[in-house]
Amino acid sequence: MADALPLPAARTIADLRETVSGWKRQGFTVGFVPTMGALHDGHLSLVREAKRRADKVVASVFVNPTQFAPTEDLDAYPRQEGRDAELLAGAGCDLLYAPAVAEMYPGGATTTISVGGPAEGLEGAFRPQMFGGVALVVSKLLHQVQPDLAVFGEKDWQQLMVVRRMVRDLDMPVEIVGLPTARDGHGLALSSRNAYLSEPELDIARKLNGVLAEAGVKARQGGTVAEAEQWAEDALRAAGFDSVDYVAIRRADDLSAFDGALDAPARILAAAKIGRTRLIDNMAV
Repeated sequence: MADALPLPAARTIADLRETVSGWKRQGFTVGFVPTMGALHDGHLSLVREAKRRADKVVASVFVNPTQFAPTEDLDAYPRQEGRDAELLAGAGCDLLYAPAVAEMYPGGATTTISVGGPAEGLEGAFRPQMFGGVALVVSKLLHQVQPDLAVFGEKDWQQLMVVRRMVRDLDMPVEIVGLPTARDGHGLALSSRNAYLSEPELDIARKLNGVLAEAGVKARQGGTVAEAEQWAEDALRAAGFDSVDYVAIRRADDLSAFDGALDAPARILAAAKIGRTRLIDNMAV
């Protein structure tokens, strides 16, 4: 437990637990924010919310290999631990947990987690390895940190639903808190992958949230869900997106599909590509 960083850092489960158990002996509550690094203000808003709700905050930085397919950008995913540590310290984080892959997945580890329900369809269809990997690493992190609460962003709404279901199904004693998506001044959801966008691509990306909002209006005004989804997909292509993986309006609580018009609280979710960058977003309908 050392490192020339602006806040304490733990590299091993043993060091992590030594610090957290010391806090708990003093009666402190513990909040947790899991990240893959390349932090932006969206991540920092999660840290600030955790600090508002708990006495001490742990943030993890771990690029999780089990949620990437062989064709995805695991090796290219930005890693900038020093800058991340500075940002975390400024946001009030008390401990950085930055384990190596060998610490998280020691040789011979064979356990996996299979998730259904909210993991089915949408991202689960286009990235079939993702939610099993997310569930596994989040489960391990929650067991390692043993926080009172963990804060996740609503930008990854399906992921949030998967984590909540897993925590409920496995009787984990932790509160899962969802925080509204952080956006730039144009409404674009903050994402580490936004750094891949050129200026012309950024102009196109900033149209995504507006299309989703207008599609939500169309669905609320009495059209069918399928019509609103198709309108949004066509609008995204017309706006300059190269491809659209999906636009879907689903029930907000479990991501099940509507049959016809809206009859319950809903969420519109989308994934679309500009050049080599894949963007996701969602919002309440």
